Amino acid sequence: MKDILKGDFYNPTVGNLDINQVIEEILSYIKSKPDRFYDIIVGCDSPSDEIPYFPVAVVVLRVGEGGRIFLKKISYKNRKFYSFKERVLEEVLISCELALHFKEELYKKLDNLEKGGNWQFRYIHADVGANGDTKDMIKEVVGLIKGNGFEPKIKPESYVASVVADRYT
Repeated sequence: MKDILKGDFYNPTVGNLDINQVIEEILSYIKSKPDRFYDIIVGCDSPSDEIPYFPVAVVVLRVGEGGRIFLKKISYKNRKFYSFKERVLEEVLISCELALHFKEELYKKLDNLEKGGNWQFRYIHADVGANGDTKDMIKEVVGLIKGNGFEPKIKPESYVASVVADRYT
């Protein structure tokens, strides 16, 4: 899995965490108020540079009470992206790979009672929408996300990609 699982994530409250510590933080956050419902969402963005970096965000929403974010910037030293389409597809691939890993690890660590209970990990937010240059990519991006077992959210509903991750471009 490329460099997605290597290196640290950043959380504004805790600081730098490796991927296993992020999973433990998510579990701890969910277990601290088990009567609440949680949405776990992944989204990614990138600047339009020829050799961009990709800030990817994992957001854990405690519905009605805020949430936690975990951020990681992924970069490729020797890879150029010659079109915005290629770059946007890479954003979605990063989101899917990371979401699949997190979902699998969370299921391993939660017992059967919690698996269908107070949390869901079903959305990936993509930085595409009906307006602008990405409008012709919607079907492709939606298909890629659905093909990985997640439900896509696009602009204006894709705030994890278009707002949270975008702040770090």
